[in-house]
Amino acid sequence: MISSISTTALKVASIQMVSTPVLKDNMATATMLIKAAAEDGANLVVLPEYFCLMGLKDNDKVHAREAFGNGPIQEELAAIAKRNEIYLVAGTIPLEAKDPNKVLNTMLAFNPDGQRIGRYDKIHLFGFQTSTERYQESETIEAGNEPGILKISVNGQDWTFGLSICYDLRFPELYRALGQVDCHIIPAAFTYTTGKDHWEILLRARAIENQCYVLASAQGGKHQNQRRTWGHSMLIDPWGSILADLPEGEGFISGVLSKDKLNEVRSKLPALAHRKL
Repeated sequence: MISSISTTALKVASIQMVSTPVLKDNMATATMLIKAAAEDGANLVVLPEYFCLMGLKDNDKVHAREAFGNGPIQEELAAIAKRNEIYLVAGTIPLEAKDPNKVLNTMLAFNPDGQRIGRYDKIHLFGFQTSTERYQESETIEAGNEPGILKISVNGQDWTFGLSICYDLRFPELYRALGQVDCHIIPAAFTYTTGKDHWEILLRARAIENQCYVLASAQGGKHQNQRRTWGHSMLIDPWGSILADLPEGEGFISGVLSKDKLNEVRSKLPALAHRKL
């Protein structure tokens, strides 16, 4: 439902989940949390990476993949957006890739009419190994190659969002390539190991250097596949201040994006105008 806050402000929310190997259960949880965020007045709601499925095996997502524009997950997301009258950014679902043994890890955006209005396929694929942990996304995911931008209009005010996913956060050149935005949307499933040291620092850095809001939606807890994700879904303002933070578990955070705050920061310290490269 579109809220009645100032036309120079936008209420947003990020969902945090601890997704399971059961798609139906995850969709039910997402539906419940989105409804709660919408009832709280959010105009735009973001879901975390892998919200619909955290499989017992890496290739479980390959079996759940859908063709772009056609499939029960996409149909349900469109219906949820329309039912709650919100912009819904669903990051991420498994879509068909060129390689039949892989998927595209894709973020889709829907408007309050349930129409798909945005897409971004994750570009940077995570790989990490210690004596006790191993992750290699490239074994089951095909990398995207196009940066993603989402533009919406609420109450006559235009808003521009940069789209990125989890491991993308470590590559600042992607954010520069996206240009000036009001907010970067970052769904993620950061591991506990890397998250405790780097998550907050990287999110705040992306907000400060790009002088914009950052809205991060995370997985946050111990999953049935024994992996543990860091959580800490956050909203950060253009000065790098944390406006909302959910340490772990299911739930949502919310807050307001302000054009006045964006203009204040960019006027006070016009770093974006001072760029040489």
